[in-house]
Amino acid sequence: MGKLNHLQIAVKDCRASRDWYIEHMGMKLEFEARRRRVAGLQDDLGITLILEQVEGEIDPGSCILAFEVDDVEAKYEELFANGVRFVHAPKKVWGYGAELKDPNGYRVRLWDERTMNEKG
Repeated sequence: MGKLNHLQIAVKDCRASRDWYIEHMGMKLEFEARRRRVAGLQDDLGITLILEQVEGEIDPGSCILAFEVDDVEAKYEELFANGVRFVHAPKKVWGYGAELKDPNGYRVRLWDERTMNEKG
């Protein structure tokens, strides 16, 4: 079996989305093609999230992104203190974690292994 290399999502504003994922999710810029309005962001394991700016409407319900963090409650407090608004704080829903939306309306779930095992 192969391994997941990248995921691509449509966005309304590539630069704004790029900056949001770098600032709030700690991703690193892997590449950028400004003329094509495409950016690749990489996580700590080398998986790339490709952001492609498109014209017209996007369907943010088509994808849910889940980020494993060191401590979901600490990450929630950090982001909330920096003005990031959440759909819900850490709680038991699909397991245990917090949920927010990116600038395009995609659902972003935060979780950690410890609390998922203890509270999920």
